[in-house]
Amino acid sequence: MSVEEKVTVTPKRKSSGWGGQIVQLAGIVAAVFIAKGALAEPFYVPSGSMEPTLLIGDALLASKFPYGYGTSSLPIQISLPESGRVFAETPKQGDVVVFRWPGDRSQAWVKRVVGLPGDRIQMRQGQLFINDRPAELKPDGVGAAEDDNGGSEPAYRYVETLPNGVSHLIFKMRDNGPLDNSPEVTVPAGHLFVLGDNRDNSADSRVPLRSGGVGLLPIDNLIGRADAVLGSWDLGIRGQPVYTWLSGFRLGRFFTAVH
Repeated sequence: MSVEEKVTVTPKRKSSGWGGQIVQLAGIVAAVFIAKGALAEPFYVPSGSMEPTLLIGDALLASKFPYGYGTSSLPIQISLPESGRVFAETPKQGDVVVFRWPGDRSQAWVKRVVGLPGDRIQMRQGQLFINDRPAELKPDGVGAAEDDNGGSEPAYRYVETLPNGVSHLIFKMRDNGPLDNSPEVTVPAGHLFVLGDNRDNSADSRVPLRSGGVGLLPIDNLIGRADAVLGSWDLGIRGQPVYTWLSGFRLGRFFTAVH
């Protein structure tokens, strides 16, 4: 082989190498995008509305396959017409769900499903009633409800058991709160009634959308089911010296299931 022939062949190999790397990079990006869109996606908890189940600073993993897929499932928000959901499944009472807030679909919120289409939901003196059946409340001591600034106040903790047998913890900070009594609402088709576990600090289905709440949540807004806490960091430690920040990691919450 002549020198001239070698010179002409070498650039081709180099070009092929660069092309292969670009294809590999594109494949990795596509795989990550598909995984976030089809399997699961991480989310961050910025408020205390789901305490004591979820804490401010928790990093959640939301599984997307349990409820099927729609435009809300996409890992990036683009304006597309709603066209229903593929492989759609209705959540179960007690599921903790991540969804696009109807008031601003760029925001992802998390709440607990308590009412399915056709259910009649009402709050009576702070107790949840589903189809005239009360959710059982069992006292479970006193906890601390955290606010967005890292402060906290005492909150009565209860084990709430829904009529389908699902049990979870809730907080009640006061009696006769503004959301403790509500008219009975029948959940329409294609919608859900959702509540925060911190019952006195949650803008949920008890609060109309025009007032900053969720109202009745369209099922098409679902992103996925909150299944696990990947990690957690106590934001209240931000006011402390930087060298103490590592102590803010709540190691006991890493890789735990959401109940």
